[in-house]
Amino acid sequence: MAPPLSILDLAYIGEGETAADSLRASVTLARRAEEWGYRRIWYAEHHNMPTIASSATSVLIAHVAAHTRTIRLGAGGVMLPNHSPLTIAEQYGTLETLHPGRIDLGLGRAPGSDQQTARALRRTPMAADDFPQDVLELQGYLTGESRIPGVDATPGKGTDVPLYILGSSLFGARLAAALGLPYAFASHFAPNALQDAVSLYRREFKPSRQLDRPYVIAGVNVLAADTTAEAQEHFLAMKRSRVSLLLGRGRKFTPEEADGILASPAGQQILQMATYSAIGTPAEVTDYLHRFAEKFQADELITVSASPDREAWLRSFELLAEARGLLAT
Repeated sequence: MAPPLSILDLAYIGEGETAADSLRASVTLARRAEEWGYRRIWYAEHHNMPTIASSATSVLIAHVAAHTRTIRLGAGGVMLPNHSPLTIAEQYGTLETLHPGRIDLGLGRAPGSDQQTARALRRTPMAADDFPQDVLELQGYLTGESRIPGVDATPGKGTDVPLYILGSSLFGARLAAALGLPYAFASHFAPNALQDAVSLYRREFKPSRQLDRPYVIAGVNVLAADTTAEAQEHFLAMKRSRVSLLLGRGRKFTPEEADGILASPAGQQILQMATYSAIGTPAEVTDYLHRFAEKFQADELITVSASPDREAWLRSFELLAEARGLLAT
């Protein structure tokens, strides 16, 4: 059986767009994805990035939830060392109270920013070391079994918002296995350790109150179009936009300049980030996703489309839903 499909919405601010345009597009995508039959949409916490509008994930989730009815929404993820566990429990407990049965909470330990921005967030260099303890403290607030005597999350206590550990290395895999939580691997931009991380997670998994067996979500880039050539054109545009995002430091490159960088050693990391990408017609994309899920034992795929063209971005998810038969379910 093919694994369910979900979406990671990067809340991308395209050229000539404002943050408000991006957030309106996120609502549009969520409403259509709900109709198309996707399981969930997640938003990632990034800071000080002029082309990403999802810095305040809980606020964005609340807004999208108010404009949809059934699709699950969550953070993919909250960078927990940037926050106190109590604050996150209150935020996501509030979301679950307002939209019961629809909220997910994915947790990561990276800063979601550069070192200068991490300092602006008041994050200490050692904050990531407390991540396992912070996850347990947060879990305690949400289950109503607080680890801090006399301190409860209101709202939050007893909401049992499901937690997911996000990662791109063996650390997250080992932690998710030890805590008996679902594991989401960021293979859409950090592909190298996917096989080893999934194997370790499945091998070391210990059942928990939340989960009785391993559950793997794997990220994969997707660009579906009516023709292979059109899909490849959008894929090239995506890679060019990543050159400006990751290497431009505020500068926009021309297509020719971006292509030159992609062909250089500096551009190889950007190309390597897109290792796991399903590009082509709906049939080609679904075939790739089937082989990808089978190879890496993924229980669910979270798809990412970073096409800078809004219509192509929406159309890609629609074509995939049609090809996978989600619209008929």
